[in-house]
Amino acid sequence: MPAAKQILCIDVGGSGLKAAIITPRGRYVAKRVRIKTPKDRTPRKIVTALAKLVAPLGKYDHVTIGFPGAVKDGKVISAPNFGTEDWKGFNLAAAMQRRLKKPVKLLNDADVQGLAVIKGKGLELVCTLGTGFGTAWFRDGELMPHMDLAHLVMHRKDDFDVVVGDMTRRQIGNARWNKRVKKLIPVLQTVFNFDHLYLGGGNSSDVNFKLPRNVTIVSNDAGMEGGAFAWRRPTKR
Repeated sequence: MPAAKQILCIDVGGSGLKAAIITPRGRYVAKRVRIKTPKDRTPRKIVTALAKLVAPLGKYDHVTIGFPGAVKDGKVISAPNFGTEDWKGFNLAAAMQRRLKKPVKLLNDADVQGLAVIKGKGLELVCTLGTGFGTAWFRDGELMPHMDLAHLVMHRKDDFDVVVGDMTRRQIGNARWNKRVKKLIPVLQTVFNFDHLYLGGGNSSDVNFKLPRNVTIVSNDAGMEGGAFAWRRPTKR
């Protein structure tokens, strides 16, 4: 498949749906557009909302969608923030390809963010701190199969999504939430033995403690920009 000249990048989030046309180098062609995520989060409603969102945008060749859940071969495996039963097995890539008449790639949203920030050397881990907890890992620039750590129990009966998710942050406050994130980093270091860790997502800007030398806060805009690199970097699904 020839390289895309311009890529429509879509970020499906728990609170908002975002889209922008981006060059293969990750630069915005125009300002991104955003609407609130519909309260009715069924596949049909989300597909319709996305089609309306991107309709006013300019021309593009390919489409990348970042989705907050486990995905494989264009299909949604789980969508905990959207109602897993409604989404399980839904081929979102095919549905959007029918609507937009362009080739579509569907990736986990943390995977997309990672594609924009990694250096392509060694084992790099990307974690997103947003509505929930997302992860993506790369070896020498290659995206590895997705591991849904968000639902691995971290403390008593609470999984990563609960322990460091946005609802918990709002309930316990930033100070206590930061202590939890700080404790999480050495756990991830032990499990992954990463060379570098990138912290992204909407709540990464609330991290206020001194980070280890091999940990970096990255812009949440990478969740859009990485969509361009999805058509350039090799991936394993």
